[in-house]
Amino acid sequence: MANISASDVNKLRQMTGAGMMDCKQALVESDGDFEKAIDNLRKKGQKLALKRADRAASEGIVLAKTTADKTYAAVMMLNCETDFVGKNQDFINFANQIMDLAIEKKPRNLDELKALTMNGVTVADLVTEMTGKTGEKMELASFEVVEGPLVSAYNHFGNRLATVLSMNKAGEIVEEVAKNVAMQAAAMSPVALDKDNVPQDVIDREIEVGKDQARAEGKPEEMLEKIAMGKLTKFFKENTLMNQEYINDNKMDVRAYVTKADKDLTVTAFARLQLGA
Repeated sequence: MANISASDVNKLRQMTGAGMMDCKQALVESDGDFEKAIDNLRKKGQKLALKRADRAASEGIVLAKTTADKTYAAVMMLNCETDFVGKNQDFINFANQIMDLAIEKKPRNLDELKALTMNGVTVADLVTEMTGKTGEKMELASFEVVEGPLVSAYNHFGNRLATVLSMNKAGEIVEEVAKNVAMQAAAMSPVALDKDNVPQDVIDREIEVGKDQARAEGKPEEMLEKIAMGKLTKFFKENTLMNQEYINDNKMDVRAYVTKADKDLTVTAFARLQLGA
């Protein structure tokens, strides 16, 4: 049996977006073969998709935008079935109309967005109508909002990935910092803002994976907890936004980059959406 390391599990997670334990199990079942592990996850995903709907909508568009005063930002994912429809200009225009409405009305969550109306028709019903026009299943899948003294939005080329974030202060220098950190969040896919924001179930899984790896390497049972906590510290550094190495200067982390501009400056929230993730 192959030795499944925590880095292998994390690599498969990054490749597929599947949960840590699902990735670990898939690698165990495939004896460490990544291609077979991905096939196993896909088969499980297809079964789950069949339970949710007749067809899966995994293509589409991701958009992020701010209000003119840069105190409210939203990021939205509108899914369809095929890349062909996802790149159709009518579909893109429709998505932008929804986003413009969101920026005007400032809904706080996905349900509020779906309840907004355009020409007397709710956004939810308009998405259903678009399904009828294209013949493809469509789904307004995700909508996240950040607010603050200054917000920033970053749309990656191709509209498959976008981020928004908020800062605790405003100003010209802050705007530049916010733009760069928003790009960092897009590039490095952090799971949380800081280590205190990582969900407990994720922490528990990382500890379990760390213990299993140490045990597989033959480490003494009484050392497993300490080793796992060390690996957890590394996980926080690599996967939480404020503790990641800053992509434009790996001699500092993001927190140091932000406070270099202003010692009291910080990122208060961020959201990241990506098709297929």
